[in-house]
Amino acid sequence: MVEPKSIVKTAKQKGERWLPILLAILALADLRTELRLLFEHFTFTALIFAIRHHTLAVLVLMATPSLLRRYSSKKE
Repeated sequence: MVEPKSIVKTAKQKGERWLPILLAILALADLRTELRLLFEHFTFTALIFAIRHHTLAVLVLMATPSLLRRYSSKKE
């Protein structure tokens, strides 16, 4: 017989896998205009503007690989 706690834990882990992906998509959506400007005509001023005015989105994108490792499915 399977314990109810293990069922809840696996369901919770499956739901947590989408968290880093969702955060990265939202960060890219926030940076959409600045990324388009940087790809069309790169300047350091535009890069600094994007980092200063969208700090949270930039930090989420930088932390995404770590978040993916943290929330990846683990075989226990």
